Amino acid sequence: MALLSPYRKVPDLNTATVLLVENEEQFQCRLAEVMVQLEKDININVRLAQKLPLPVKNSETRPRIDLVVFIVNLLSEHSLQAMQNSLKHLGADYFLGKTCFMVTDARCGTVAQDHLLSVRKLAASHHCPLICAERKTEDGVTMAAMRLLNILKVSAGVSPVATTALYLSTLTRCSVPSDFEQD
Repeated sequence: MALLSPYRKVPDLNTATVLLVENEEQFQCRLAEVMVQLEKDININVRLAQKLPLPVKNSETRPRIDLVVFIVNLLSEHSLQAMQNSLKHLGADYFLGKTCFMVTDARCGTVAQDHLLSVRKLAASHHCPLICAERKTEDGVTMAAMRLLNILKVSAGVSPVATTALYLSTLTRCSVPSDFEQD
């Protein structure tokens, strides 16, 4: 099993490719559709996977992946474990601005809060952005897609010059307060 690496392929002109990794496909598909509909300036390719590693048989025809987004449903232990197992198959180069974590159902009970703390620690240890998303409403999906598009444009190198890493960090702050930030 080869590790997924961001620099093995040459980027396509005016194109950005995102890989959404989630073991539950409903939110993943809705998010992909909204991302493609929202972006008019560049070509957006959205690839979907339930877990990593990706199949080796079609790796030659696969486009360069500019951003990997791990989507974790905080109400599902399986979702958290699948994400943790998939991280092992991602090259270290992806943790240099090409990986993002997205959590859903962050306000739903103590189990979700425990899982959120785990994902926060994991995102902080890899220096990756963490986005909280609402999966049950169209506005929530749209806002999540807009935030991901901003991150994708930066990671693909197609964003305006005015977009900096500092500005990007304000876009990726999680709106759910936590005790982790106070430690």
